[in-house]
Amino acid sequence: MLHRLMLFLALLTALPAQAFDTQASNAWVYDLTTHTVLMDKNADVAVPPASMSKLMTINMLFEALRDGRVAMDTTFAVSTRAKGMTALGGSTMFLQETDRPTVEQLIHGMIINSGNDACVVVAEGLAGSEEAFAEQMSQRAQALGMTNSHFANASGMPDPSHRMSMHDLGLLATRLIEEFPEYYPVFAETEYNYADRAVENRFNRNPLLKLNIGADGLKTGHTTEAGYGLVGSAVQGNRRIVFAITGLPSETARAEESERIVNWAFRQFALKTVAKSGVRVAEAEVWLGDAATVGLVPAADVTRLLPALVQDQMSAEVVYTGPLQAPIAKGDEVAELVLHIPNMPDARVPLVAEADVGKGGFLGRLTAAAKVLQARFFPPEAAAS
Repeated sequence: MLHRLMLFLALLTALPAQAFDTQASNAWVYDLTTHTVLMDKNADVAVPPASMSKLMTINMLFEALRDGRVAMDTTFAVSTRAKGMTALGGSTMFLQETDRPTVEQLIHGMIINSGNDACVVVAEGLAGSEEAFAEQMSQRAQALGMTNSHFANASGMPDPSHRMSMHDLGLLATRLIEEFPEYYPVFAETEYNYADRAVENRFNRNPLLKLNIGADGLKTGHTTEAGYGLVGSAVQGNRRIVFAITGLPSETARAEESERIVNWAFRQFALKTVAKSGVRVAEAEVWLGDAATVGLVPAADVTRLLPALVQDQMSAEVVYTGPLQAPIAKGDEVAELVLHIPNMPDARVPLVAEADVGKGGFLGRLTAAAKVLQARFFPPEAAAS
């Protein structure tokens, strides 16, 4: 039988935080420290990602570095096709066919200059052709759980089949931060000028890097179809957030909305411990044990991100299928603590047995069986009548 025990957690006492009404058409905001989704607005809709999809090209190159297939000083050729990206407009490193840029230079060119030409050089250098590389990008995205992504090229140039969701971009940003800490600092660099050719395009387009709000990445994007977008991350105190937004009408709107999101994410949520490791939150019935009940405790402190003004509105319950069958070992996962937090998804935390419960002796089992028979054949309502 499924048991639900409602709890009162003394931590919480106020009003729910105001929902954030973003101007972005699509948005995903994530607290990486607690793995909490703070905002989801059309986040799983596949839309044109523009240059934000360069993050996948960068990921593919980082993976090649990690696997030892290339090194930072590996050089790549610049094809006529790659050089021709400059003539198509958009951002560029201004590569020439006589150049032999290193992997390190290309990383800076893709991240800081948002170089379309650099992306084609990487694609051809790793896969032989941009078409083959785009197919590899799509396959790798699926393997990484980015189920709403498909790539037609390496740079994010407009194409009807080139699509990503903001959720996928957020997952990709999280991967770049967590899996490649040795390369990630490049995203915070503000200027790069390859061979003194990119004077007009040498500055990082990320508007948050100069605001002193803890921002350290990752990538802007813009096309006429996509509007203005940004995949960003920032650290304040012991928290890091990641977000992806798109569909904004101007560069100014992108900068303002990105700053608003960072401020909201850090100021409207607080990190709280709602239950302590080893401290009993409830107890469960035990069947045929040498004790009638067992305490339920978290195995570790339960720390959650909560809307800063919320408290009275949060509720919790313990859920378990019981009565639990003896024997039970201390530390066995036997129940679940479910936290109902206003304006946020339920948080579910495993609870473990506080102590060992052995099998009861013959007399105890006989007494328990008698109680079951009594309840079955002489229910309380029958006795009262």
